[in-house]
Amino acid sequence: MNSNKYEMILCIVNAGFSETVMEAAKDVGARGGTVIHARGTANKEAEQFFHITIQPDKEMVLILVPEEIKDDVLHAIYKSAGLKTDGQGIAFSLAVDDVVGISGDTAKEKTVDKKSDQTEVQEDTEKNTNIEDGKQDKKINS
Repeated sequence: MNSNKYEMILCIVNAGFSETVMEAAKDVGARGGTVIHARGTANKEAEQFFHITIQPDKEMVLILVPEEIKDDVLHAIYKSAGLKTDGQGIAFSLAVDDVVGISGDTAKEKTVDKKSDQTEVQEDTEKNTNIEDGKQDKKINS
């Protein structure tokens, strides 16, 4: 488990604006993200309430960031791709309980690898023992 706290920032923008989101996020310290193609389902009432036209083609950008830079990333995204821009984006963050696979998490990865290696060795040993037991049984029965 990584001792650093992380937040997941999710940003939903009109199709074609994910690069704008990522550039803004990287400018304030984010390292990368994932883009998922999506389709919006807002109705006419929502369009009237927000005074915008909802495009059905959307992109979701998921960015995992250290807790310390979350606010900076959210503000940068808002400035470059918020509701008052052509990107018409919304962004929010969610707390993340645990993270693996990010640099700095090598201790956990090594522990997991070591455990799986031990499990494989134990399984191989059990298989060999069963095979040898089977050979012994055949010798006794012959």
